[in-house]
Amino acid sequence: MRLDKFLWCVRLCKTRSVAVDACKHGHVQLNDREAKASAEVKQGDQLAFRQAPIWRRFEVVQLPASRVGAKLVAELIKDITPWEDLEKQEIARKVKAAGREPGTGRPTKKERRDLERFSG
Repeated sequence: MRLDKFLWCVRLCKTRSVAVDACKHGHVQLNDREAKASAEVKQGDQLAFRQAPIWRRFEVVQLPASRVGAKLVAELIKDITPWEDLEKQEIARKVKAAGREPGTGRPTKKERRDLERFSG
């Protein structure tokens, strides 16, 4: 099975074109080598997928016939990402969430109403 199709089937990418772009930009490794979208995936292969700031690592257990539901993904791939990397990702999420000041970015509903009243 093609790598881009496999990434789409096991829901690591939302569309096949996103999977192709990830391969082009070097965000996917197959057996510790950068892989093209057309690379063949087989059972037992090691797959690394970049989810900033870490590389998520998976082992291919079984090849799907087509795209599967989220509950069935665990039967197809086994997550072998080291625990330390998962902790790094969780810390990065918390830092990013804590860094945003309330009221910055998109205005809240109250702020939008105040702006509408002010502008007439």
